[in-house]
Amino acid sequence: MDPDAAAISIVGACRAYEQPDLSRVVALHEVDLTVPPGRFVSIIGPSGCGKSTLLRLVGGLERPDRGTVTVHGTTPQQAAERKALGLVPQGAALLPWLTVLKNVTLPTKVNRRHNRTPLPDMEELLRRAGLGDVMHKLPSQLSGGMRQRAAIVRAFGLRPEVMLMDEPFSALDEFTRETLQEQLLELWEETQSTVLFVTHSISEAVRLSDQVVVMAPRPGRIVETIDVDLPRPRTAELVASPEFHAYELEIRDHLRFAFGHSALAGDGAREVGQA
Repeated sequence: MDPDAAAISIVGACRAYEQPDLSRVVALHEVDLTVPPGRFVSIIGPSGCGKSTLLRLVGGLERPDRGTVTVHGTTPQQAAERKALGLVPQGAALLPWLTVLKNVTLPTKVNRRHNRTPLPDMEELLRRAGLGDVMHKLPSQLSGGMRQRAAIVRAFGLRPEVMLMDEPFSALDEFTRETLQEQLLELWEETQSTVLFVTHSISEAVRLSDQVVVMAPRPGRIVETIDVDLPRPRTAELVASPEFHAYELEIRDHLRFAFGHSALAGDGAREVGQA
């Protein structure tokens, strides 16, 4: 690992998929993104703009057709091998036959030899996440919000250098979502991990992020990056402030432009993919 390298560096990344009719759909075209260590960056855009594809490239689950992706100066696959990557998917994906505590401690036990930093007290993390009373229960005995909370604690347990989060709160009600946002920020500030967070929520992106990346589809590409210069912690009062709403409006305007431009582009994705 290069200590001076960007946490995430994406240069000219392209990714296309062949369809059953042999046509090609361009998921990503010429994507460039640099994320410094310790930053919280959200990716937002309409469905089909390649947000999750971009996350999979950084996670080493797919490789770009062209361009490069590195994590702290190494390939994503090398970063995954040294347990430098954490992932929180949309679903909690807890093992149903293990208690909450055993679910969140299992990765730290399996991967202990890969982690040279002191591991956190998982019971304490569960208590701080509001799960102290249910840590000995099975996932089926928990609400959806509690299960997702446990998944976040589990992911941060290994102190990953880079955390990838794919709409982890999308299925939750607004109140639960706001509670988990607060707890996520507490864990992030403690661990100093770099976070790449996919969301459809503009307010969520502004509340959580140092930077918001706006993407457009057909083909999937970055159309704007917006630095969120708001103090932390992002309190309820700040979220209700004119400054916060100004960022929401700016992002919404970029999304509206990107979506409108993409609708006019028609089959442009195929033309770019074949160029």
